[in-house]
Amino acid sequence: MSSPAVPATVTVIVPGRDVADYAADALESLRAQTFPAWRAILVDDGSTDATTAVFAEAADTDPRFHFVRHDRARGLGAARNAALELVETPLVAFLDADDVLTPTALEVLVGSLTASGSDFAVGAYVRLRPDAEGGYTPGIVQPWVAASTSPARQGTTLAEHPDASGNIVAWSKVSRIEFWRRHDLRFPEGRAYEDQVVAQRMYTAARAFDVVPDVVVLWRERADGSSITQHKDDLRVLADYLEAMRAGIAVLDAAGQRAAARARVRLILDMDVPPLVEIARTHPDAAYRRVLGAFVRDLDARAAEESVALAAASADVRAAARLW
Repeated sequence: MSSPAVPATVTVIVPGRDVADYAADALESLRAQTFPAWRAILVDDGSTDATTAVFAEAADTDPRFHFVRHDRARGLGAARNAALELVETPLVAFLDADDVLTPTALEVLVGSLTASGSDFAVGAYVRLRPDAEGGYTPGIVQPWVAASTSPARQGTTLAEHPDASGNIVAWSKVSRIEFWRRHDLRFPEGRAYEDQVVAQRMYTAARAFDVVPDVVVLWRERADGSSITQHKDDLRVLADYLEAMRAGIAVLDAAGQRAAARARVRLILDMDVPPLVEIARTHPDAAYRRVLGAFVRDLDARAAEESVALAAASADVRAAARLW
């Protein structure tokens, strides 16, 4: 049985539901961290597969893991919120149970916060995609990820670095738990894409934050297509996705962060909208096209009003969406 070499500094919250095929990799990536002062809260959100057993065994054999079980599925936001109430360390991080931390992830992010005194630190991430051999292969750092985290900055703000608003995932960050509690930060419950609004609230509330170009997470694209992010052809998922983006922009607007809001609008129109339009072209439900079309028209009008420079490659798909 292993034990922490030093008292824990950071708690990693690991929620999961029916992820037995992937959870062992996530937990092993924690055990492999070069930064030893961590503990983890494993939240089984009403799993019906062997996720419960994987989490329970980890907690039984390693005191760094604490196991929480929900008898019924409450959703990713609720699972994270429940674990936040249990955090006793100065720092908190998140890792979805189908993703993988790189070995130096905690060392890099915690090290940056220790040096800077900022409220949180943000790192880069890459996709972990299925390969021809039946495994998974990491991709490259995409341009919008690099724009948010490179070059390294300590003690920056959203006004100084508006492109940071493009990094909207929960699991690429290490934060001070006092920051979460001071600003009453919690994830929305009962909807998908629950981390987008929280991320923008973090950026706008922070006295300062750090960004590091190091890849800290491998974000898995499941081979079986079961991840919520792989179901954007579902009208209900689309509605949550668009609402999350709208709400995130609204947070930036309310905080007077116009440059960050412009950066976010540009990124959504250039990167998020084109694949959705391709789905909509052949979608059997006309309501899908109407919902997406209204969203694109709103953002397109805003982009034109504020002279937001957009990628030429996305012009044709935005034009199609404006007709729906």
